[in-house]
Amino acid sequence: MNHVPFIKQTKIDRILVVDDSPDNIFLIQSILQEEGYAIETAENGEEALSKIEEFLPDLILLDVMMPMMDGYEVTSQVRNNVNLPFIPILLITAYDQLSVARGLDIGADDFIRKPVEYDELMARVRSLLRLKHSVAERDQIASQREDFVGRLTHDLRTPMVAADRMLSLLSQGVMGELSSDVQEAIEIMSRSNQSLLTMVNMLLEVYRYEAGRKALIFSPVDLTILVREVVEELSPIAIDKGLVLELVNAPVEPLLVKSDRMELYRVITNLVGNAVKFTDRGWVTVNLMTNPRELLKSNTALIGLEIQDTGVGIPADEHAMLFERFVTGKHNGSGSGLGLYLTRRIVEAHNGEIRMNSTVGVGSTFTVLLPSY
Repeated sequence: MNHVPFIKQTKIDRILVVDDSPDNIFLIQSILQEEGYAIETAENGEEALSKIEEFLPDLILLDVMMPMMDGYEVTSQVRNNVNLPFIPILLITAYDQLSVARGLDIGADDFIRKPVEYDELMARVRSLLRLKHSVAERDQIASQREDFVGRLTHDLRTPMVAADRMLSLLSQGVMGELSSDVQEAIEIMSRSNQSLLTMVNMLLEVYRYEAGRKALIFSPVDLTILVREVVEELSPIAIDKGLVLELVNAPVEPLLVKSDRMELYRVITNLVGNAVKFTDRGWVTVNLMTNPRELLKSNTALIGLEIQDTGVGIPADEHAMLFERFVTGKHNGSGSGLGLYLTRRIVEAHNGEIRMNSTVGVGSTFTVLLPSY
């Protein structure tokens, strides 16, 4: 029996050479093809942008000075095109240091001066292709990790929901009367399962936002009604702790924002819930601010939602990283480190902004700014 030898297939790197001089293109093309690269050429900026879309090169060699659209404009458009993967750009220039600096500031990765020398050209090409492969490998690993997290959380959620349902049936006595000790044990198991299920659901939501798979349904939402619902829902917890939880400055007229109602409800519940959780005495207020102009960065009409408490406060060294994922505070009641991160992602998905001000022993204020409808 004849054995066919295994031949490893190696991907050939694709390089786009852009220059308005046919002689320059011919020279560089000849050098690179001799080294085994797949070469595509373009003689102007517009042709280059078209070739980049269809050819998707691993590297672009780009002349700076070209008629109509120069290399700076091509570089800028490539870097601003969010649909393109990272493509290293090697500028080819015969001009001074200022032109090089400008190109690097716009987004080019390296430069080479004319007349092009063989050894220098190949060294820079190999260097930028290593960069391309490194970035591509990193992105692939990140994508695989996100996909794994998504699958894992989804698969974990299914048996946990089933367990929650079974514990509920047992607690209701569907399968027979239970002793007080067994009933207490089932209640503890149910609370633990609920906490874990909440964490898995939150991790799944984080994954959906990060993977761009979260579909938001925007519609006009009366923020006053939404906030009032959250306050009413969390009031029993506040009362049990001896706290005052109230909505202040609630307008009579509808306060409309364009949002996904369920996601915005999640934001308000998380922020007010945290305020109640980390406040042992005093009060928690939710303040609605119509078009708070002192907080604006532009003339865009905004609605402000301010949650203020007299709780334990957050140490200054934790402020900078507070809204990052898996960052937990030093307080004993700190959670998984996902709640505030997910809150920030939701607010940003609504073209809004979230801010925080806190002093240990005094309390915290979280402010959410949203465009008005």
